[in-house]
Amino acid sequence: MTEFETEDDKSRSIPLDSALPDWLRQLPDQSRPYAALARWDRPVGIWLLLLPCWIGLALMRVPAGFQWIDLIWIILFAIGAIAMRGAGCTWNDIRDKDIDSQVSRTAARPLPAGDVTLSEAYMFLAAQLGVGFLVWIFLPFDAKIVALLAIPLVAAYPYMKRITWWPQAWLGFTFNFGALVGAATATSVTGATVVLYLGLVCWTVAYDTIYAMQDREDDALVGVKSTARLFGDKVLTGVFVFHMAATALIFLGAYFAGAGRIGAVMALAFLGHGIWQVSTLSQDREANSLAMFKSNVWAGAIIVAGLTIAALL
Repeated sequence: MTEFETEDDKSRSIPLDSALPDWLRQLPDQSRPYAALARWDRPVGIWLLLLPCWIGLALMRVPAGFQWIDLIWIILFAIGAIAMRGAGCTWNDIRDKDIDSQVSRTAARPLPAGDVTLSEAYMFLAAQLGVGFLVWIFLPFDAKIVALLAIPLVAAYPYMKRITWWPQAWLGFTFNFGALVGAATATSVTGATVVLYLGLVCWTVAYDTIYAMQDREDDALVGVKSTARLFGDKVLTGVFVFHMAATALIFLGAYFAGAGRIGAVMALAFLGHGIWQVSTLSQDREANSLAMFKSNVWAGAIIVAGLTIAALL
């Protein structure tokens, strides 16, 4: 049994969301609940929020190449992703406090466990939004406007799992808005950007469905909806269909931007990841779902690498 498991969770091999790695345990005791609230111990979410920003930037640099100022944007996007992902998790936990207390994997999170009060969580949320605001100030005007459009999506996300079977789609539109911000930072949002953005949305539906597979039993008990529950026994088919749709749209976006053959190779590698992912899940869904979810950081890295190479050549 690992440090992430209790006897009740051992059979499902699902890590508790309250467990912190050794490096975060070095923080002062009073800081640790906030680290857990922002999910600093789980950087996968930061990467999945950051990569679309870099993807949008790289896509718009395909025709004419990168500029030195892009180094600044790359760093600012990273800072913004850390702050805004933490803010999003904090806001989600504030709204889901009562639900989290009824789900075994999330019952020990700081808010339902009482390690952080509601007022303290709101103050921490404000601090993270303040960092995000500082990043926003430095963005070009068009990128500022695009970034503001994401606010309603972020605010509404915690409620989607209560009213629709497709909260993963809403998350996709929300989490990948950085691709539009990255494109607007580089030049402007074009048709190629929108097509690629829709591909990233499909990709998020695929990987977040995998993530939701961990909670299907608990979600059914508390009335939380998800595509993992909606697809039922066909969940792996649903995951693969959305990954294929993502592959096609991402390739088209890259093609319209001028990536050509490099875009095709990138798309094939991305599709290969999807095939490997579903094949691994088919062997043992419960044991492999979290690992396959995390592997999508590499799927996103494939897109970044492909577009970066296309922009450099």
